[in-house]
Amino acid sequence: MSDIVQKLDAAAKQAPVVPVLVVDSAASAGPLASALEAAGVTIAEVTLRTADGLKVIEAMRKAASGLIVGAGTVLSGRDVEAALNAGAEFLVSPGMSPGLRAALGGREHLMIPGVATASEAMARMEEGFQRLKLFPAAVAGGVPALKALAGPMPHLRFMPTGGITEDEVKAYLGQPNVFAVGGSWIASQSDIAAGNWAKITETARRLLAMG
Repeated sequence: MSDIVQKLDAAAKQAPVVPVLVVDSAASAGPLASALEAAGVTIAEVTLRTADGLKVIEAMRKAASGLIVGAGTVLSGRDVEAALNAGAEFLVSPGMSPGLRAALGGREHLMIPGVATASEAMARMEEGFQRLKLFPAAVAGGVPALKALAGPMPHLRFMPTGGITEDEVKAYLGQPNVFAVGGSWIASQSDIAAGNWAKITETARRLLAMG
């Protein structure tokens, strides 16, 4: 098992809810990182869906040394290199393509690729990926799908993301093959833009208590 996977596992054991962040301005990165860290969040995924995504990763890492910051919505080799150069400690993709895998160049241990079927999970396992994202979790079968996958593939560990509601977090975290749950409920794009840091901290504490 790679060092980053061990680091993620340890951090997720402490705080298994991972905020998936869409941040419009790098100016929000420092206060956001502080708000999350104050609540006990240990892992954050910054999506590359905005123009400032890479700057946000860099700024959050500087602002909160105890927070593991990764890049989400990694779709291409260009994204891989840009995210790692910005300081991303791990990468998350909604799926996997031959081009994206080739761009990793043996760095599969850094990537958490999305899977929606047993065949995809088996393929990613054969390719050397150590942690997977069930995505979109709500469409891919949710908790029943994770239970079904645990039978033939009990060694796989998932971070389900996509369409999960706050009320479902506890059920997902109760599955032995789930190491973390990802979602945007902790810090919505609107709350980040409005600077609602106290609300974000309060929401994070409430959700982390479910773990």
